[in-house]
Amino acid sequence: MEYTVQHLGKLAGISTRTLRYYDEIELLMPARINSSGYRIYGQNEVDRLQQILFYRELGIPLEQIKDIMSSPTYDGTRALMDHREQLLDKRRQLDILIANVEQTIASKEGRLTMSNKEKFEGFKQKLIDDNEKKYGKEIREKYGDDKVNKSNQKLQNMTQEQHDAVTRLAEEVAETLAEAFKLGDPGSELAQKAADLHKQWLMSYWSEYSKEAHAGLAQMYVDDERFKAYYDVKQPGTAAFLRDAIHIYTGVH
Repeated sequence: MEYTVQHLGKLAGISTRTLRYYDEIELLMPARINSSGYRIYGQNEVDRLQQILFYRELGIPLEQIKDIMSSPTYDGTRALMDHREQLLDKRRQLDILIANVEQTIASKEGRLTMSNKEKFEGFKQKLIDDNEKKYGKEIREKYGDDKVNKSNQKLQNMTQEQHDAVTRLAEEVAETLAEAFKLGDPGSELAQKAADLHKQWLMSYWSEYSKEAHAGLAQMYVDDERFKAYYDVKQPGTAAFLRDAIHIYTGVH
């Protein structure tokens, strides 16, 4: 079956303007242009649009979607299986939050007693799930399942007061690191204070500390573009500066 822009837009629940833009950026081009100058889409284009909308639902930018779907190794079936897993993860996270809201309502109505720890379990589980999705593979390969599982459990068992303290500590790390970066010396007293604060922050999640693991994590901040982008967002070079400061702090290079 073939569709015009208007018919395909109505079928997919998106605007004709969006479809025309997808054509303009060569993300989804029509199968052909008919004699009247109308864009005509076939079954392949319908299937491709479905994949695009799946990716959009997961929050992936259009440029990245284009790169993914233009890759010679792109596998539509494999992509659907990945979509399914990611959507199931989102559903699990929503189920946890919904259950937490229902418990809170019951608590407000006096039907059950809810501890302060229980009030925040859904949010902490979402944080764990998000971290697993973003960094789980790399962290588990580097440190092993046992350490990562213990770290997740430590986070899950935090009280709200402990979680607030960790949040304040993370802010102190960022502020101290920014001031130390201005000095340009990773061996300075302020830079070493930032490294020590970073260690304290890590110990809120890690079950045990080793200089080697701390130094290795600092190196990953530079090697992994996602971590690097996080630390370099305000001042490029911050991730490398933190790594150097931690390497001096630990004595491990």
